[in-house]
Amino acid sequence: MATVLIRAPSIDPKYACFKLSIRESRIHRRGVYAEEHIPARRKVIEYTGERISRRETQRRGDGDITYLFTLDDYWTLDGAFGGSGAEIINHSCQPNLRSCVIRGHILYISKRAIPRGEELTVDYCFAKEVESVPCRCGSRNCRGTINLK
Repeated sequence: MATVLIRAPSIDPKYACFKLSIRESRIHRRGVYAEEHIPARRKVIEYTGERISRRETQRRGDGDITYLFTLDDYWTLDGAFGGSGAEIINHSCQPNLRSCVIRGHILYISKRAIPRGEELTVDYCFAKEVESVPCRCGSRNCRGTINLK
């Protein structure tokens, strides 16, 4: 399958609990930014997308750019189709968000207070068994790879 690049990504306010925007990122292409103060331990946005099987996940995962998030042992969400904007959130080894899967929903929760203007990030936690993906987060504790060590 060819790479699906979201040409005009946007934040779906139905799934965002705070005012967020998408703009250029120093980490990778575009990122999601807080447009207002976000307190610690608050739901920030839900990751949405087309629900696809593991077989379809393998087929779609071959591209250079993907927006796939594993929901459980069988299902994956593809944010390139029906995404809330959360699919644009970049990886960091020192993220300000954590992901939680609750009753079939993927929620991004703030780990700490996030000031207005800060880019939102999450640790993608790619398995060490899959192909290594270089990290560009720039955090002082950067692992050098998106994959767990």
